[in-house]
Amino acid sequence: METIVISLGGSIIVPDEIDYEILKRFKKLIEEYINKGFRFLIIVGGGHTARKYQRAASKIWGIDDEDLDWIGIHSTRINAHLLRTIFKKNAFSKVIKDPTEEIETDKKIIIASGWKPGWSTDYDAVLLAKNLRCSEIINLSNIDYVFDKDPKMNKDAKALNHISWKDFRKIVGENWDPGLNVPFDPIATKEAEKLNLKVIIANGKNLDNLRNILENKEFTGTIIKNQ
Repeated sequence: METIVISLGGSIIVPDEIDYEILKRFKKLIEEYINKGFRFLIIVGGGHTARKYQRAASKIWGIDDEDLDWIGIHSTRINAHLLRTIFKKNAFSKVIKDPTEEIETDKKIIIASGWKPGWSTDYDAVLLAKNLRCSEIINLSNIDYVFDKDPKMNKDAKALNHISWKDFRKIVGENWDPGLNVPFDPIATKEAEKLNLKVIIANGKNLDNLRNILENKEFTGTIIKNQ
């Protein structure tokens, strides 16, 4: 059974309020592919939920980075329980919190959340891929491509179809900060490069595009890998 690791950005399912329409369509597509013999491990981020709580805490008290991270982690866990609930018929009964633990189940959908402070669910996705001996991660966020520089600040920013991990590291930097908003976090980037993983960055709102990725067809997005 082929296992597909999907890192699902929290901003996709909870951009502000919970987007139950995208969840319904995502559920339908994933269940279609498990009937074709696929198995999915889906790790979900904290998204807007995490940032909303982090901002509130920061305005009230001089909160440190570790506690900001814990707020983010617990936000991923409530999102993960939401996913496990909607996939209940086909999902492993436990949300995976530790990406290094042995996973023993014949269920075709496994849901995971954040683990501990110091990185985002991107890094957890890399560890899960290593754990399950997968060579690829599909990272679904709210962007179509990785750009060579911030497109919000630079009108001449160029969308990239392919980029090496070495060049990608120059874009995202070396250090992690809670709430950092980059296509793939710096800690995860270093580990993915070391493990020789391939990561596809694509827009999670475009489920037809996700279908193309699963079918190995042409798609809109960025491939990051060693070159």
